[in-house]
Amino acid sequence: MRYAIISDIHSNLEALQAVLKDARDQGARRIYCLGDIVGYGANPNECIEELEKYKVQCVAGNHDWAVAGKLNYEHFTDEGRAAIDWTKTALKISHLEYLKNLNLSMQNDDMNMVHANLHYPDQFIYLKDSTQAQDTFYLMDKKVCFIGHTHVPQTLVFQDGMITISKLTEITLLRENKYIVNVGSVGQPRDGNPFASYCLYDPDLERIQIKRIAYDIPLTQKSIYESGLPTVLAKRLEVGE
Repeated sequence: MRYAIISDIHSNLEALQAVLKDARDQGARRIYCLGDIVGYGANPNECIEELEKYKVQCVAGNHDWAVAGKLNYEHFTDEGRAAIDWTKTALKISHLEYLKNLNLSMQNDDMNMVHANLHYPDQFIYLKDSTQAQDTFYLMDKKVCFIGHTHVPQTLVFQDGMITISKLTEITLLRENKYIVNVGSVGQPRDGNPFASYCLYDPDLERIQIKRIAYDIPLTQKSIYESGLPTVLAKRLEVGE
């Protein structure tokens, strides 16, 4: 079994389609999404339809909850709040219900999955370093927990009572360790690389791979400009920031 794990699509249809195609080409049998399907981009309905088409199982992200009316978004950036307000008016009623019904976490026999962290999933606290990772490692009942939210791919490794951070794009898992894998962002990368990011996980081979996929950035930018969303949401796609 090979899994594809994606996150933080943010209504970027072109990036999502490119990632889903690559995942299928790579032999992924199941695809999971770690939330923030909507926000920032101009194609929220189309992105949800793609996920439904390919039977992608999803958890909720903070932007999904904000659009669904389940999270106060006053603390979001100006452009983030504007995108939430725009998405609320653009979203089909059936897709709004889809977002409302997403759970905060999920798991299967091989992995835990959540948008931000396991210890306070409804607070969407960023998990970036070893201190922030301790509680999630404690709560994990699988070898691997996949997260998103920061838009920056990295892996935190718990080994012999110590937590280290790896930026490697391919990791072979050791049986005695635990791993928190941030899969990065499909639609809004923020690590200086504009290519869409997602993760392949093969539990039989005990191997994780972070993949970067090119997509039609100018077309995505065009849809944002034409929608009336803040122009910065289009411009930053070029530089992955």
